Amino acid sequence: MKVPYCLLSLAAWLALPATAFAQNELSNFSATGRGGVINTFATDYQAIGINPANLGRSTNFRVAFTIGEVGAGIGSQSLSKTTFKHILYDGSQSIGAAEKATLVDQLSGDNVLNLNLDTNLFGFAVTLPNGLGGLAFSSRQRIGGHLALNRNAADIIINGQNAAVVKQYYPTPNTSGTPTPTAANAPLISTVLDGTSIQAAVTNEFNVAYGIQVFHNDGLKLSLGAGYRYIQGIGIADIRVSGGSLTAYTSLSPVFDVDYGALATNASNFNYESGSGLKPVGHGNGFDAGLSAEIGKIFRFGAAVTDMGSMTWTGNVLEASDQKLQQTASTGVQTYNVFKEISSQFDTDKQNLFTYTTAKERTAALPAKLRLGGGIRINKFFEAGLDLTAPLNKVAGNLTTTFVGLGVDYKPLNWLKLSSGFTGGAGYGKSLPLGLTIVSPIWEAGISTRDVVGLFSEDSPYSSVALGVLRFKIGASE
Repeated sequence: MKVPYCLLSLAAWLALPATAFAQNELSNFSATGRGGVINTFATDYQAIGINPANLGRSTNFRVAFTIGEVGAGIGSQSLSKTTFKHILYDGSQSIGAAEKATLVDQLSGDNVLNLNLDTNLFGFAVTLPNGLGGLAFSSRQRIGGHLALNRNAADIIINGQNAAVVKQYYPTPNTSGTPTPTAANAPLISTVLDGTSIQAAVTNEFNVAYGIQVFHNDGLKLSLGAGYRYIQGIGIADIRVSGGSLTAYTSLSPVFDVDYGALATNASNFNYESGSGLKPVGHGNGFDAGLSAEIGKIFRFGAAVTDMGSMTWTGNVLEASDQKLQQTASTGVQTYNVFKEISSQFDTDKQNLFTYTTAKERTAALPAKLRLGGGIRINKFFEAGLDLTAPLNKVAGNLTTTFVGLGVDYKPLNWLKLSSGFTGGAGYGKSLPLGLTIVSPIWEAGISTRDVVGLFSEDSPYSSVALGVLRFKIGASE
């Protein structure tokens, strides 16, 4: 049974040529062109999940809607571009001792792989009459993945029984196929794999948000906002080892085609979900709250806490607890198919690192974030903003580190908007974004990338794209 591999292989598939995804708020092409800087820019359905208070600001539309905006990104802070391509596209290529040593070095890191996909299937916002604020709805789909490996984990994945930490406690290779008795002096997995994370999550969201202006005088406007989302969980794999603590559980929809074997019939505390398609195996509720301020007609500020709440996974739930290091049955990789070996080491039906047990359900917090932003709008031709987004927990799907970005929008022509900036953090390193948007009084279309340099860099490769062609604003004043 392949537990994390289902999601890891999905991550690899999403990295097919020229398509790689960024943070989940980057589904809109204009924000991606600013590297994700959005807190003071978003005024319509784009404010959902960012700062719902912006819906209460004075806006330049009556109705705004979009169909099928999408954004994606995949990158690594430890793999070289050459190695990254080998792993993704040359899985059957044989490797020798030198390539194995390189893989161990480059797979050791806090951000070996980060992947996010966000689609905004439909978004709608309306400015209510008589100063009653703004209301927005959206339907979104999210996929997020994160891989971090300490050197022991990388060595075990690449060399199996020949990894240094395994040979230290199990010096005799095991070719019998029978599990080796656990060594009395073997350390706990939480010690051996400290700093290792394998995380992936797939969800559907149905969002509603509302914002209203609560104070207004000649020099200051204040707005408050709140948002709610109902979440369907399609799949999660969350394996984290940090500071002597181990967390490991999975819950996967039938679409991942996992064979649970005897677990599906012999375990009384296992809610087996069979069938086909994107059948949810979890449900949750999320909440956002925000405040925005405008000083004069130039300065804007925003603060919000998003993704508060929790998910409860009830279908196909497996868990693992801490245990002593065992002698893995694997002899390591012979090709660049690293994802398959990661699957084998964290699988449940072989002699490997973990032993899984069944569970009725698992509740986990949503990836909560603090979002702060400041901006300046000179006129309709130029706007700039500074964003800081900090993760408030370390659950699957959250940012791995704080994101900081400076973004600008500039309209050299009435029909053309250019976006750029400079950003860093969130597990992706420093980036130079670029975006192009075609603008008309009621329609926008654009394409952008979060990092131009990462598309070509040999070190810390990062590829991203965001695209939208059906974004409309009706009743615009400019």
